[in-house]
Amino acid sequence: MRILVAEDERDLNRLICRTLERAGYSVDACFDGEAALDCLLGAEYDCLLLDIMMPKADGHTVLRAVRKMTGTAFPF
Repeated sequence: MRILVAEDERDLNRLICRTLERAGYSVDACFDGEAALDCLLGAEYDCLLLDIMMPKADGHTVLRAVRKMTGTAFPF
């Protein structure tokens, strides 16, 4: 399973990534919403962990973009 972690606080980002990697997941990290969107355009992920308050684009904005890209309209 491949996971994208988008969290702007670097220490927390590293902790989350390290924990997930130790659990056997493949993890990519980014530190702002624009970088998350770039990652999503360049690779496929099974799971996204999005911080709500990130620079350049917040988690809500990233999620809306993912929904448009995939044609998915979940009610949450």
